[in-house]
Amino acid sequence: MSTALTDKSDGELAAMALAGAQAAYGALMARHRDVVWRLAMHSVGDADAALDIVQETFVAAFAALGRYDAARPFRAWIARIALNKCRDWGRRRAVRRFFTFAQPIEAAIDMADAGPTPLEAAEARAELARVQAAIATLPATLREVLLLRTVEEMSQAEVADLLGISGKAVETRLYRARSLLSERLEG
Repeated sequence: MSTALTDKSDGELAAMALAGAQAAYGALMARHRDVVWRLAMHSVGDADAALDIVQETFVAAFAALGRYDAARPFRAWIARIALNKCRDWGRRRAVRRFFTFAQPIEAAIDMADAGPTPLEAAEARAELARVQAAIATLPATLREVLLLRTVEEMSQAEVADLLGISGKAVETRLYRARSLLSERLEG
């Protein structure tokens, strides 16, 4: 990466990349690939899948670069894309796992359903929807920390690095998010 590009802000590099400067997009990739790699690796736990997710993330980011708001941190924007790619990977894996263990339809006649009853499943879906809706109402700063720490199981240091805040701020926001979520779920 040339010295001229390393001195540019993420917003400037994004504008240059949109104008056709491939080196500028390469500079953005070089600047943020480690963050995307760590996020993917910790989310999926598989180095090969993480590499695929990193590639998919940067391809998707390039395609959506026109929607990037230069007033916001590029790191958070690319991390959000990476998280979505990790979720996509998880869904694809779940589908593949389902078909790996699928039995012929004829075998279903003799198979007892050990899963929850339809009522239990409906109650679980309703509770999950209620929790997801409550999480969605949290302020973004609290919601992001809560999701990255609990759902994505990232360490406090990783969340701090990803969001560009201190470890203490992560701890404080996580406490506030859990408290606020608890209040909303009780009420």
